[in-house]
Amino acid sequence: MSVPLKSAPALSATQSLASLAKADGVRFLLATFTTLTGKPCAKLVPVEAADALEGEGVGFAGYAAGAMGQRPHDPDVVAIPDLSSYVPLTFVRPGLGMVHCDPYVEGRPYAFAPRVILRTLAQKAAAQGTGLVSGAEVEYFLVQRGADGTLTTADRLDHAAQPCYDARGLTRMYEHLTAVSDAMVQLGWGPYASDHEDGNGQFEQNFHHADALTTADRVVTLRYIVQVLAEQRGMTATFMPKPFTDRTGSGLHLHLSLWDGERALFPGAGERDAYGMGFSARAYGFTAGLLAHAPALHALIAPTVNSYKRTGATTTASGATWAPRTASWGGNDRTHFLRVPDTHRVELRGGDGSANSYLAAAGALAAGLDGIARALEPGEPGVTDGGPRLPRTLLDAVHALEGDDVVRGVLDLVDPSAGVSDYYAELKREEFYSWHNTVSPWEIDRYLTAV
Repeated sequence: MSVPLKSAPALSATQSLASLAKADGVRFLLATFTTLTGKPCAKLVPVEAADALEGEGVGFAGYAAGAMGQRPHDPDVVAIPDLSSYVPLTFVRPGLGMVHCDPYVEGRPYAFAPRVILRTLAQKAAAQGTGLVSGAEVEYFLVQRGADGTLTTADRLDHAAQPCYDARGLTRMYEHLTAVSDAMVQLGWGPYASDHEDGNGQFEQNFHHADALTTADRVVTLRYIVQVLAEQRGMTATFMPKPFTDRTGSGLHLHLSLWDGERALFPGAGERDAYGMGFSARAYGFTAGLLAHAPALHALIAPTVNSYKRTGATTTASGATWAPRTASWGGNDRTHFLRVPDTHRVELRGGDGSANSYLAAAGALAAGLDGIARALEPGEPGVTDGGPRLPRTLLDAVHALEGDDVVRGVLDLVDPSAGVSDYYAELKREEFYSWHNTVSPWEIDRYLTAV
C-alpha cells in the first residue's frame, strides 16, 4: 500500500454521462444511492435521458426508499450523479451501467444521505491536508435457501472442518469467483485475490485501495455484482454477519492510511518510535483515536443485532472466530481490533458485512482525526485487556454512540435543515437510533435481498 491509486480516471471537460455510457455500449443506467441501512436504491434511466439525469438528477420518494429520514408527504430526494463513479456493468446485463449519486432535497445536499456524510467529512479533512485512503476486504457466504427458510451451503461438498484456502472449494466455485474477478478487472479496480474463507461456503474477494469515497462506492457496487452473478448461477450471496451459529462470521475489514496528495503520512521519517511499528506520530494518534472511540464506532461498523452474534461468539467449528472482543491493537496479528500489517496502514477488523460502507469510513475517519487532534497515545501493542471492551449488544453500541460526541457528530456533518423542516433536524438522529434498536428489519429476508 505504498502508493495510492487514482480514485477514478480523469474526466475531460467535454465528457458527459451520455458520452461515457455510449462509448461503452451502455443503454440503461442505474442511478444509485444507499439508505442508512446500506440498501442500494436506483432508477433505471435510458441513455437518451442521461443528459437530463446529469443536469437535473432523478427524483425518489424518500420515505418509500427506506431509512432516509422522510415521511410520505415530504419533497423528493433527488439523486445527482457523480460522473467519476460511473461504471459499465455489461457483464451483468448487456447495455447496463451504474453511476453513484449524491441525494439532494430542495437543491441542497441531504443530511440523511450516507454518501453525502462521507464526502463532507473527506472534504473537510482534505482542506487540512489529510486524505483517507482505504481498502476493503469483502466477505460473504454462498448459500441456498430452502422452502422452510433454512440456509444450506450452496456447494454441498464444502463441509471440511477447516475449509479456509481450500483449493478444491475454490475450484468448485470457479465460474462464480472468476466472473466477479473479471468484472473488477474490466472496471479497473485491480483485483488481486479471491479466497475461500474460514467458514464453509464463505468467500472473500479483494481489490486495490483508493480514496475513501471511491472505495465505499466500490463496496456498494461489488455487493450488487456478487449478488446478481450468484443469482444467475442459482445461488444466494449474503453479507449477513453471522448466518450460521457454528461458523465464522463475515467481516468488512477496512485498511486505512492517511495521505497528503502523493505523500504518505503513516510511515515515520526519523521520528521517535515509541511503539516499534514504524509509524509517524500522526499515525499513532490516528490509531489511538480508533481505539478510544471503538465502542461508539461499533454502532456504525457493526450496526445490526446479528452483528453481535459474530463478535460475541466464543468459538466456531474451525476453532477461531476472527472477531475482536476488545479494543486492542498489535502487529501482524489478526486477533486484534486493529492490526498493523506494515508501516503504511492499519486494518480495522471490527466491522462486518452489514455495515454501510460510507458511514463506516466516515466514522473511522472522524475517530482517527480526533486522536490526531488530541495527540492521543494508543498504549502498548499486543495488550488485549487494557483497552475498552467492545459492545456486547447493539443496544450497548447505541448507548456508546449516544455518549460519544465525535462519532455521533459524523451524523450531523451536513446542515440538518437542508431541504427539511426543523422537525427533521431532530428526526435525523431519532430515525438512526430507532433503526439500530429495531430487530424486525434485519430478519433474514432483509439480509438476503438488501444487504
